Amino acid sequence: MRGSAPEDEKRFHRPALRRSATAVAAAVLLLPLSGAPSAHAGPPRTDELQRAFTDAAARFHVPRSVLLGVAYLESRWDAHGGAPSVSGGYGPMHLTDARTALARAPEFSEGDEDARGDGARPRENVPAGGASKRAVVPAELPARLRTLTTAATLAGLPAERLRTDPAANVLGGAALLAAEQRKLGQTAGSDPARWYGAVARYGGQDDLRGGRAFADEVYEVMRRGQTRTTDAGQQVTLPATPELTPDATQQKRLGESAARASAPRSARTPECPHSVACESVPAPYEEFGDGDYGNHDKADRPDDQRVSTIVIHDTEGSWETTLKLIKDPTYVSWHYTIRSADGLIAQHVPTKDVAWHAGNWYINSHSVGIEHEGFLAAPDAWYTEAMYRTSARLVKYLSRKYDVPLDRQHILGHDNVPGTTTATIPGMHTDPGPYWDWAHYFTLLGKPFKAASGSHGGLVTIRPHYERNKPVYTGCEKPGDPCAPHGSAAVRLHTAPSKSAPLVKDAGLHPDGSDSTKGVNDIGARASTGQRFAVAGRSGDWTAVWYLGQKAWFHNPHRAPTAVNAKGLTATPKDGRQEIPVYGRAYPEKDAYPAGVPYQAVSPLPYKLAAGQKYAVGDRMTGDYFYAPTFDVSKHAIVRGEDVYYEIQLGHRVGYVRAADVDVRRSDS
Repeated sequence: MRGSAPEDEKRFHRPALRRSATAVAAAVLLLPLSGAPSAHAGPPRTDELQRAFTDAAARFHVPRSVLLGVAYLESRWDAHGGAPSVSGGYGPMHLTDARTALARAPEFSEGDEDARGDGARPRENVPAGGASKRAVVPAELPARLRTLTTAATLAGLPAERLRTDPAANVLGGAALLAAEQRKLGQTAGSDPARWYGAVARYGGQDDLRGGRAFADEVYEVMRRGQTRTTDAGQQVTLPATPELTPDATQQKRLGESAARASAPRSARTPECPHSVACESVPAPYEEFGDGDYGNHDKADRPDDQRVSTIVIHDTEGSWETTLKLIKDPTYVSWHYTIRSADGLIAQHVPTKDVAWHAGNWYINSHSVGIEHEGFLAAPDAWYTEAMYRTSARLVKYLSRKYDVPLDRQHILGHDNVPGTTTATIPGMHTDPGPYWDWAHYFTLLGKPFKAASGSHGGLVTIRPHYERNKPVYTGCEKPGDPCAPHGSAAVRLHTAPSKSAPLVKDAGLHPDGSDSTKGVNDIGARASTGQRFAVAGRSGDWTAVWYLGQKAWFHNPHRAPTAVNAKGLTATPKDGRQEIPVYGRAYPEKDAYPAGVPYQAVSPLPYKLAAGQKYAVGDRMTGDYFYAPTFDVSKHAIVRGEDVYYEIQLGHRVGYVRAADVDVRRSDS
């Protein structure tokens, strides 16, 4: 195996996407924009963006509900301070100008980590780390990555204005929608049902399947309605229209065109819900010399192994680069990639097979890995609502298919996956990082994080307000330099109930005994939205939890709580045990291994759980091991033991304890 897929780069510094400083010639505006305050204006009105949608709809004869629905699916009406998305989109309408937006920083590094995470199979042909690959900007960008300049021309505005002024951006989006309506031979008008085709073309410039799924989602948003306060404090409302249905003729025509356009690239039918756009881009299963092969393992899940986990990743690279890498048999693999611009899904590995994505063979054997086009250390490079929603639909589909619970003990970030041994902990990856909005994601999954008990429930679920929670991180662009302030799903953990107290230590991540840091890739003192921890104490506006074998405090003021009360099962060392070990995998006992299958030692991690400490339980499993060291599947085996384990919320990452070492009790007992 050669290096790690969008894996190894994730623990290294990555320059953030930068705002464009490109100068654009000034243009004379014949009509004022409602969202552009005058030089003598007072505090901005909170209805300016709503009025901008009304004005743009009237000017280009686009139904306001259509304009609002499209913008909601692109950005949830946020402007992100003029910063571009991961696919180079600007403003509420996500008008794209990738050539201006994307700093051509290295997208991937060749590393020497083992994304497979199985010590039984020697890693071969691993290159030295540190060599970076630069993305090559094609001479002709795909249409989905260059809509802004077209919109600027149609609206008669400078392109720079559309990047930085939300009202101008909305005007450009309306002009683009109106142009798509004309191309389809449809008349402008106030009936939103007649705009289905134009909405599909807006959302799927390069892909009819993606456009159709985008339009279906927009019309669902219009039926349900939405009200939201944006990142700039603007109040925006889209009234619900429950009886709205798209024009049947347009739907049928687009469906037939999408079916013709989706002539199979391979014989493989992707495993996806019918409500999303999904294509097959198969990862190779090939030998390539010297006994080495890639880039995944054949299996027969769930008949041979349970699928219990879904792992959320980000690609650390563009869609185009990611799809090139997945086709390389010497690279690693994951099951799905989701495109930011429109939420298009590509499936690479059948879910019955084991992909090499998480760096922990036990978790790989029991998980599905989903990559999302994006960058963990680029806080301004935002994800589209289309990608969040498509990803949530895919996860719900997989949850039903494999009976995976929709909670943060089973839906893990790659940054929640434990190292298999002490030596592997520092090299484990940290995506999707602190800027992935877990609260919004789980709301889309239909499982929002809410209080589940009173103050005596014994557990808390981390739940800061994402937009207002802006802890300082460093190292997004240069080591030690502060990252751009941005909403975050994580809270920081201290050794005492004070912001001046040191951060808690992570003996695995910092084996030299040094303190945890505020680095964007340092998860040693971080708790993330949706994670549940056992309460260890309270003091004023502070709450303590058990974390990596120590008491860890986080700021949790009553007026603006960063956690909600919960209850559930906890694991605590059995009576009479002063401390117990914790593991990074749930492998069987030695006696379970048959002849010919080498024993995989279950070595403890450097964390000790002392008497009286409690940890939230996520799952119960009997130890097993998937032995797959060769391309020849006839030599594969499943080793099943008798040792029972519990998954616990150990720290930012999960861990495993033997049932023989713990008592499992209700947290509120």
